[in-house]
Amino acid sequence: MAGPDVTRTTCPYCGVGCGVLAARQEDGTVGVAGDPDHPANFGRLCSKGSALAETLSLEERLLTPRLGGTETDWQTALSAVADGFSRIIAEHGPDSVALYGSGQLLTEDYYVANKFMKGFIGTANIDTNSRLCMASSVAGHKRAFGSDSVPGCYEDLEQADLVVLVGSNFAWCHPVLFQRLLAAKEKRGTRLVVVDPRRTATAEAADMHLPIHPGSDVALFNGLFAFLLENDACDEAYVSAHTEGLAEALAAVGDLPMPEIAQQTGVDPLRLRQFYRLFAEVERTVTIYSQGVNQSSAGTDKVNAIINCHLLTGRIGREGMGPFSITGQPNAMGGREVGGLANQLAAHMEIENDTHRDTVSRFWDAPALAARPGLKAVDLFRAVGEGEIKAVWIMATNPAASLPEAGKVADALRRCELVIVSDVTATTRTAALADILLPARGWGEKDGTVTNSERRISRQRAFLKAPGAAKPDWWSISRVAQYMGFAGFDYTSAADIFREHAALSAFENDGTRDFDIGALARLDDSGYDALTPVQWPVPAENPVGEKRMFSNGRFFTESARAQFVPTPVRDPASAISASFPLVLNTGRIRDQWHTMTRTGKSARLSAHISEPFLEIHPDDAQAEKLFPADIACVESVRGKVLARVHVTDRQKPGNIFVPMHWTAPFSDCAEADRLVAGNVDPLSGQPELKHTPVRISKYKAAWYGFLLSRGKPDLAPIDYWAIARTTAGWRAEIAHKEMPEATDTFVRNLFGCDDVDEDELLSYRDIATGSLRFALVRNGILDGIFMMSGEPVAAARTWLVDRIGQPVGADARFRILAGQAGADQPDPGAIVCSCFGIGVNQIAGEAFDGACTVDAIGDRLNAGTNCGSCRAEIVRILENVNVKKAV
Repeated sequence: MAGPDVTRTTCPYCGVGCGVLAARQEDGTVGVAGDPDHPANFGRLCSKGSALAETLSLEERLLTPRLGGTETDWQTALSAVADGFSRIIAEHGPDSVALYGSGQLLTEDYYVANKFMKGFIGTANIDTNSRLCMASSVAGHKRAFGSDSVPGCYEDLEQADLVVLVGSNFAWCHPVLFQRLLAAKEKRGTRLVVVDPRRTATAEAADMHLPIHPGSDVALFNGLFAFLLENDACDEAYVSAHTEGLAEALAAVGDLPMPEIAQQTGVDPLRLRQFYRLFAEVERTVTIYSQGVNQSSAGTDKVNAIINCHLLTGRIGREGMGPFSITGQPNAMGGREVGGLANQLAAHMEIENDTHRDTVSRFWDAPALAARPGLKAVDLFRAVGEGEIKAVWIMATNPAASLPEAGKVADALRRCELVIVSDVTATTRTAALADILLPARGWGEKDGTVTNSERRISRQRAFLKAPGAAKPDWWSISRVAQYMGFAGFDYTSAADIFREHAALSAFENDGTRDFDIGALARLDDSGYDALTPVQWPVPAENPVGEKRMFSNGRFFTESARAQFVPTPVRDPASAISASFPLVLNTGRIRDQWHTMTRTGKSARLSAHISEPFLEIHPDDAQAEKLFPADIACVESVRGKVLARVHVTDRQKPGNIFVPMHWTAPFSDCAEADRLVAGNVDPLSGQPELKHTPVRISKYKAAWYGFLLSRGKPDLAPIDYWAIARTTAGWRAEIAHKEMPEATDTFVRNLFGCDDVDEDELLSYRDIATGSLRFALVRNGILDGIFMMSGEPVAAARTWLVDRIGQPVGADARFRILAGQAGADQPDPGAIVCSCFGIGVNQIAGEAFDGACTVDAIGDRLNAGTNCGSCRAEIVRILENVNVKKAV
């Protein structure tokens, strides 16, 4: 894909930071492809990135400012923001206001927000949803290195002989990098170890899986640390020359015999020893860690326990080795660069460092610079609830659904005196609670930079005209700052802001701070427009950037030595009990993102998994008399949710998993973060999203339903519902405790078809099962299907979804009511490969026909050949086919 109408930009999803080519077509549509020249992905995109063009519709877009629910103009709305902030600050002081941002913001947006709040409002009450993602890594880096520096780069994954993945379903959450890793595994024999309580798609591709108890990562790596010392795997020369604190760290580890480590972690001692020996023997080792490590009340200690092992062996700053934090959001690192977290200043400077405060204050000419750290995310919204914070500006995130104790967060916002929300949509739970709504620009419309997990700064470029009155977030902040009388906010472009950001990074630096992109401060507008991806640091004397940090053995601590950090073992903050005996783990799935405001627009991304689910081990399911496709009620002391039951031995006994994506408007009963306590790591403030004590029970529905409709149905009165887009409309899974008084009337209301003739609403009752089936045919076109049963509905979902909006003759009507595919239109089965829309029945059919490997399936169907995140599922299908063949 090339040409004058093609724009090089960057994907807005995870921290891999893939390059994207976006091409405007003559008909107004957009074509999307991976950028073959971008060093993060070399042309490959995952399922979400591949479907970006399907998320650009203006449906449900916020296009005009709203004040008190009424549309208004920008000047009126921003004047109301400025007046509200000014009045509240005058009455209650600067700490009575707050700003909560997002890793979805561009670096330029983040920079202006941080300058506005910390520099001129005079409060550090500005935090970000990156607190939920990377805060423990930040704290761990700073304790060990003296700076928030990721040492390595993506190339290290391909040059390592051993890669240890900790708390990361890499195959689903960072699939492009995972495919790079698998390619290296095939080419050079790289061994892969996965540390995760769940046997995920990533674990199934590993040479070794360590199914540890949730929260036992510190015990695992403390044991490794002791093993390395006991077995002469310490690089004594490196430790002596470049580190300090070994004795203190070792004292915290203490005597750890293998049986004790096995008991603490739940891993077989023989397998533990095998892993420890492998780590000790393989010099080129990279340890990748993500949310399973960070999202813990001991997250910072987990990070440092991993780093300790790399420092002890001298495996840092060199090719093919090092600890590697993989970020979950596209610009989590960019936000950290400009001080987006409440305990930071811009350019990786510290609020509590007098020299740093003086440096930033003079550069910004900001005499009111915040003098102490602000409130971190969880405490910030608690302060909103307690009335200490009386005004909050929320940007590009949905805390009423995504923060722990989400129900309390929503209640806090309802009581808050002034809530401002900048977003692309007004449909989120948070936006519904706003007093002032500001229309922001989305991906394809906004212009600026992002920084990925390997410190690579890339341009995110606009290729679409901004719709309605949508404006960049930096613009709205700048205008409010000017209305409040603050100087230094007269920016005219993102390039203006970037140059200032780069100049601050180099200001009075002289190599004393890790973040220095001073060479980029020289860019004029055309140079900024043409900026190619570059890894920081990019000081004036090295404009090409730097792949790896700490290669010279010098760190940013006072002694210039890396620090070993004592990491005592601590249990998770909330323990299971007789009342709440199971551990809930929350996280992401393959094809959805956060609360689905973008991915929920794509029918393709909803085809693989279209409703919230609960993964549970067969033993736990049997104990609660739960069966596959039942609906379970999951309860903690804070609330309850409903989710579809998936019984699988890939889940560890005593543990369950519920994804975090389903919130309003896609489901109103499955917000996993309603259950999660606000327990946080005492250093990082990152909440413990991976360990919530819960109990489960069967939801006793009077009936279950499956609905397809060209129009969007109103499901609010129903207990359990989850709705997803299809190519021609909507699909929904529903259930309720009470039978409708009049089924025909109920169905007509679902379809919104009171006006249709009797012969257009077809119905069928299965006398043997008591199930009911309805089909709405309008002018020969299949407009809707509804199936209702006393048990979970069994139907050929994919085949039926594809029929909606299609002509239907008299001969096909019975088959549709029966939910049975015909020979001329076979059912592809549940979608496995979202990139190419390939179903389980298609894969199994090719396997029976002789395609016995994943590559053979790829040759015939293309499945697994794009992002590769479905390959583990294809392997399981092939294994099932082989079992059937053997029988």
